[in-house]
Amino acid sequence: MKNLFFTVAALLSFGFVNGQDTGIKFGVKGGVQFTNFVGDLTYNNKTGFFIGGLVDLPVSDNFHVQPELMYSMEGSEYDFDFGFGQNESFDYGISYIRIPVMAKYYVIQGLSLQAGPEIAFKIGAENDIADDSIKSTDFGIGAGAGYELPIGLMFDIRYNLGLANISENEDGDVKNVGIQLGVGYRF
Repeated sequence: MKNLFFTVAALLSFGFVNGQDTGIKFGVKGGVQFTNFVGDLTYNNKTGFFIGGLVDLPVSDNFHVQPELMYSMEGSEYDFDFGFGQNESFDYGISYIRIPVMAKYYVIQGLSLQAGPEIAFKIGAENDIADDSIKSTDFGIGAGAGYELPIGLMFDIRYNLGLANISENEDGDVKNVGIQLGVGYRF
C-alpha cells in the first residue's frame, strides 16, 4: 500500500512540474455520499463522506481524463430482527482509498459528462465483523456530471456501481453502490 501511495505521489509531483505549460490542473474535492450494499440481503443506506485530490489532464478542448485519489467512508447497515419487537442495527462501515479514472466530455463550456473505472482498497472498518466479512479490494465504474466555474470552483454528482463481489463468504453476493455529491476547487 505504501508503494502505491508513493507511486501516485511521484506521478502527481511529476505532473505538477510538467503541467505548468500543458494545461494540466490539480484540484481538491470532497462531499457527502449515500452508499449501500446490494446483493443477497436487503441492507439500509449509510451516509458518509469522501475527500481527496485530482489531476485534470486535457486531451483535447472537449475531452479530459481525470484521475483521482480519494479517502472514502462507505458501507451499509443491516437490521437484525430477533422477533418480539427486538431489532438491532449492525454497522458495516468501511473506509477505502478509492482511485477513479474519469473520462470527461464537455458538452458545453463548464458542463461535463463523466464516466470511468475505479479501484478501491479497504483501509479500515467500523468493527472486526465488518472487517472480516468484506474483501480488501473492490472495483467498479462511476458515471455522472460536473460543472466548473471559471474561478475554479466545481460541483459534481456521481453514481458508483461496484462490479466485484466484496463478500468474504463464498455463498454471499455483496456489491457496493453509492451516490456522491461533491464540491471542489481546481487551481
